[in-house]
Amino acid sequence: MPTDFAPCAAGSYKPAVALVAPSILAADLGRLADEVKAVERAGADWIHIDVMDGHFVPNLTMGPDIVRAVRKVTSLPIDVHLMITNPLEFVVPFAAEGTTHISFHCEVIDDVETACARIEEAGCRAGIVLNPPTPVEAVLPHVSRVSYVLVMSVHPGFAGQAFIPSALPKLRRLREARREAGATTLLQIDGGIKAGNAGEARDAGADVIVAGSGIFGQSDYAAAVASIRGA
Repeated sequence: MPTDFAPCAAGSYKPAVALVAPSILAADLGRLADEVKAVERAGADWIHIDVMDGHFVPNLTMGPDIVRAVRKVTSLPIDVHLMITNPLEFVVPFAAEGTTHISFHCEVIDDVETACARIEEAGCRAGIVLNPPTPVEAVLPHVSRVSYVLVMSVHPGFAGQAFIPSALPKLRRLREARREAGATTLLQIDGGIKAGNAGEARDAGADVIVAGSGIFGQSDYAAAVASIRGA
């Protein structure tokens, strides 16, 4: 089952720690099984998989077969981020291989209710994503509907990019909207997060922090996970 937690009661939200989701896009893919096992031992909460189609973003990455390989070596929740133009066509294939969380971009989906229903019917939790140029208002109406909102803090497509600070006000506004709605939606951030700036993300409201090179680029995975979590 997915490992999630609910935010504090309305009016008292102040994250002390965050869930940490290492992004295998930054892992040594030649040693994928070992890398996944290593971050699980290091204290990772989720495994994050970035799926790119060469259309919505200028890169090609992973498909359902990668999820199958990851699922063989871990029982952690697998969070699939669909950076593709037709995400609903791939919900069932990814879910069938053991995915637990699937997120889609608000920039390519108009009918959020249908998208969420399709993901939930496949047995997964649904998340909505917004890119750096997209105003937070695009996802505010859906805060109570989705299981999580992912705020991109880099332009999606490639690992190792620099953090975009304008993601932080979006997180704060989403935290406010969640509080107003009395929702338990998780807030996730992805892009350029490392030990040095993870505290800013947590303070802005991030419940789940995706990190690629901030973990896989470090010599001590456990120390990196602990620093990003805020433990």
